[in-house]
Amino acid sequence: MITLYGSTISNYYNKVKLVLLEKGVPFTEQPQRTRSTDEAVLAATPLGKIPFVRIDGQTLCESQVIVDCLEAMFPEPPLVPADPLGAAKVRELCAFLELYVELVGRELYGEAYFGGKMTDEAKASVRERLTRNLAAFKRLVKFSPYIAGASFTLADAAAYAALPTVAQASKAVLGEDLVAAAGIDWKPYLKVLGERPSVQRVNADRKRDAEAAAAAAAAKKAAADAAAKN
Repeated sequence: MITLYGSTISNYYNKVKLVLLEKGVPFTEQPQRTRSTDEAVLAATPLGKIPFVRIDGQTLCESQVIVDCLEAMFPEPPLVPADPLGAAKVRELCAFLELYVELVGRELYGEAYFGGKMTDEAKASVRERLTRNLAAFKRLVKFSPYIAGASFTLADAAAYAALPTVAQASKAVLGEDLVAAAGIDWKPYLKVLGERPSVQRVNADRKRDAEAAAAAAAAKKAAADAAAKN
């Protein structure tokens, strides 16, 4: 039995969830906030990050490690090519997305999504690095129609997690969608992904929980405002 811990609003949680759905592997979901200080959680994910999984009583963290494990445990349907070089090319795309696109773009998330504020110097640094890294990434991608070629692979799960989030964050904070500016047509690509039942399920679950969280936050604010008036 596999249990996936995290939040449907997390892009990396959804990366793992997407692979589980593509594989047709039975799993359950357990809500878990990031940065937990609970010892039981830290035993599974020492930095308190999400997602993590429990597989037959053992835990595993880090999204790419998890999906590589799932590929090894459940080879059908395959999400990497059979030949070693083809498989490595898929993982090359995953590494580029994680290290050079998402990890840099993540520096924008505090201001883009959580009300933080970046300095002008920090924004300029992210812009310079993302512009350079996205131009390099563009040399690797195929979009024919999937990111590594004709078949959906682990690289598409990674791209689903990274490209829209970084594009939207750069637009919000830097005033420009740097992914599109690099010539990476992520919106048409996302529509292709959106035709897959797995992606439709992930999108629907994320929308449901995001709306519920927004409603709860609004209710909490309304209650606090009412209490303040009294």
